Amino acid sequence: MSQASQRTQWLAQVQQRWQHSGLLGSGSRPTTQRRWRYSLWGGIVSLIVGGVLVKSPYVTNATIPDVLPLEPVNQPQAVAAARVGQKDEQRQQIRPENYDLSQFPLTDANAKHWRHLLWTTAVVEPREEFVADGLQQILTLMLRPNLVGQQRRTVELATKTATQLYLSDPTFYQGLGQQFLQTVQQSPDPEWVAVSLSALAHSGLDDATLRSLVARVKLRFPGWQQHLHLMTTLRDLEESRVIATPPLADLLKWQIAPKQLHLYVLCQRDRYVLCRAVLKDRQGQFVRHSNGTLWSIPLLLKSLHQLNWNFERGQTPQGIYRIEGVRPQPDDEYFRAYGHFSLVNLFLPFEPGAKQFLPGQPGEFKGSLAEYLNLLPPSWRRHWGMQQSFWAGKIGRNYFRIHGTGEAPDFFPGKVRYGDSFSWNPTIGCLSALELYNEQGQLIQADMPKLLKALEIVGGKAFTGYLIVAELPNTKRQPITLAAIEETLAIAQASPKPPTN
Repeated sequence: MSQASQRTQWLAQVQQRWQHSGLLGSGSRPTTQRRWRYSLWGGIVSLIVGGVLVKSPYVTNATIPDVLPLEPVNQPQAVAAARVGQKDEQRQQIRPENYDLSQFPLTDANAKHWRHLLWTTAVVEPREEFVADGLQQILTLMLRPNLVGQQRRTVELATKTATQLYLSDPTFYQGLGQQFLQTVQQSPDPEWVAVSLSALAHSGLDDATLRSLVARVKLRFPGWQQHLHLMTTLRDLEESRVIATPPLADLLKWQIAPKQLHLYVLCQRDRYVLCRAVLKDRQGQFVRHSNGTLWSIPLLLKSLHQLNWNFERGQTPQGIYRIEGVRPQPDDEYFRAYGHFSLVNLFLPFEPGAKQFLPGQPGEFKGSLAEYLNLLPPSWRRHWGMQQSFWAGKIGRNYFRIHGTGEAPDFFPGKVRYGDSFSWNPTIGCLSALELYNEQGQLIQADMPKLLKALEIVGGKAFTGYLIVAELPNTKRQPITLAAIEETLAIAQASPKPPTN
C-alpha cells in the first residue's frame, strides 16, 4: 500500500472513531456545528499526517521528570506480620454477641461500640446471619420519627454498612433489601427514604418497580424538592436515563480562571474502573514529559460502602473542587488510612476553610447554582453530573483529599470485583492514589510523589487551582486512554478558544 493510501485509510479510521466515540457528545444526528467540527478535524488530521503540524501548542514549559525516584520508606505497619495481625483483629470482632441489641442498645453509652463495629463490618464484609439480623434490627429505627443524637448517628452509620453488604450480595442480605423497601414505603424521614431508594436502585431493581417507588415517594413527600438528599436522589434516577454527554474538548480547553492550574480526573460511571488524571498549567497548557507524552496518573474514586455521591462516605462527586495546597502526613497514626505522603486539600462549594473558591472572591463559596455553573463551559452547564459537587457541598459533605493508602490491597473486601484496579484501595469519598509496600514494609511503588511534584512544579509550593471530576461514556471496563485524550486535545485546539470567566 502506498504512503498516500495509508494516510487516507488512517484518516478515515480516525474520523469514524471520533463520530462514534461519544467524546464529542451523544446524539442520534450530528448538528451543523458538529459536522463542521468533523470537517475541520479531518483537515487538521490531514495536516498532522502530512507532517505540517508536528507539535501541539498544548505543551507546557514546565519540566516534569519522566521517572521520579522513590524515597526510601520502611513502614513497620506494612510488614507482613503486622498486616496479618490487623486482619485477625478485625475478624475477631465479628461475633454474634457484638450485634445483639439487647446487650448493646443504641444509647449514648454504646455509641463507640457501634461506631467501631460498623466500620469493622464494612472492612471484613462478613457473610453471617447474625450480622444481617443485627443490622436489620437497627434499620427498623428508620421507621420512627424524629431520631436524634447518637441514636440517629448510629442508624446513619448502619445505613452505610447495610448498603455495602446488600449490594455486595443482594440474595444473602435480602432481609436488608426488604427493610430498605419498607423504609421507602413508610418512613417519615426523607433522608432515610433517599438512602434506601438509592440502595434499591443500585441493586438492579427493575424499571417498572423503580418507577412505581419513585411515584410513591413523590406522593408521600409533596415538598420533595426541598429535601436535598431526596431531591438529588430522585434527580439522579431521572438523569440516569439520559446518556448525552457534552463534548470533552469543550471541558478540556475551558479555563475556570486564568493563571490557575487545572487537574482533570476523567472517570467512567463504573467506579471500579480507574480514572485518569491529567494536568493543565497556569498558562492553560497541558503538562507533558520531556518525550512529549502527557503527564498522567491513575486514581480510584470508589466508595467502600458503594454509596451514591450525595451521601456522607459516598463516592466522589463529579464537578468542580478548589485545590489549596497540602495537608502534611507527618506521623504513623493515620498511615493506614492515608499512606506515607502529604494529602492534597480539596474544597467543595459551601465548605468552610477555602481561602478562595470563586476567582477573585476571598473565602468559601456561598453563592447560587447559577454562579457555580458559570465556572463551567456553556455546553456543560446543563449537564446534571457536573452539579454534584455543588449539591454535595450544600448537603454538608467535606474533607475531600487526594491521598495514598497504607493498607494492603487485599485488606478491603470484594476486591475480586475491582479487576484491573485491584491494587488501588477504595475510600469513603476521597481520591485514592496507588501506594504499595512489600512484605518487609518497604515502599515499592507510589503515585502521590508524582502528583505532588507535578503540582509543585506547575503551581509552586503553595499551589492552588481547580480539580474537575467528570464521567465519560464508555462501554469498556478500562480507563480512558492517553491516545483518546490526545485526539480530544487536537479537536480542542482546532476549535475557537472560549473566553475564561
